[in-house]
Amino acid sequence: MAVRKLKPVTPGQRHRVVASFDDITSASPEKSLMSPLQKSGGRNSDGKMTMRYIGGGHKKMYRMIDFIRNKDGMGATVKTIEYDPNRSARIALVVYEDGEKRYIIAPTGLKVGQQIRSGAGVAPEVGNCLTLGEIPLGTLVHNIELHPGKGGALARSAGSYAQLTSRDGKYAIIKLPSGESRMILTTCRATVGTVSNPDHGLVRSGKAGRTRWLGRRPRVRGVVMNPVDHPMGGGEGRASGGHPRSRKGLYAKGMKTRRKKNPTTRFIIEKRKK
Repeated sequence: MAVRKLKPVTPGQRHRVVASFDDITSASPEKSLMSPLQKSGGRNSDGKMTMRYIGGGHKKMYRMIDFIRNKDGMGATVKTIEYDPNRSARIALVVYEDGEKRYIIAPTGLKVGQQIRSGAGVAPEVGNCLTLGEIPLGTLVHNIELHPGKGGALARSAGSYAQLTSRDGKYAIIKLPSGESRMILTTCRATVGTVSNPDHGLVRSGKAGRTRWLGRRPRVRGVVMNPVDHPMGGGEGRASGGHPRSRKGLYAKGMKTRRKKNPTTRFIIEKRKK
């Protein structure tokens, strides 16, 4: 996949960089795998705004993705590669030998007509899902489980991947996209390959309206607010606002936010890069 830079025929297209969508093979999604998606506008059940800068956006349906990949011992054929408005990666519609259809996160290089499988004894090829205990060391993987049978939770966004570096007893050591090295049970599953749409980070909307279509409202800086609205607000003229803080007064630059007694800290071998 690549990106395209448009000709500056309008102000909104002058700086716009769009995805080429060359990898998309179908524009009509599978209706049986779609469900309605309600918008909250950042409000909770009482109607009170609890998350700012959310609202509007184009209507969209949710595509039910198979993160667990638990249909073992049965091959599946890739039918289409599709766009998903709910995530940055592409999704693939696969049809199993018994006729069941499922959506999966499409890895880079997955082609229509390709066969994929999951379970024990499966070859570690792109798109196949197997346990970390069976994947060769050094392999790039994505959609990694943290708990066996719970479904993939790590390395699911566009272009991301993790690397299986080593194994120690019942644990596998995974180097995550953040740079963190972490121990995960070898009975957890992962999918071989990297996530599709690696050029997603190069896309530029070009105008504010296109960001509104995504459901994002304008984000206001704290230093331009009043003191009643933000700790960094107020002052005469263009005041700096003091030390960067959040709206609740917590330091926003350099302060560690991870709990000191987090029980999962013992699984972290190397912390993420700063």
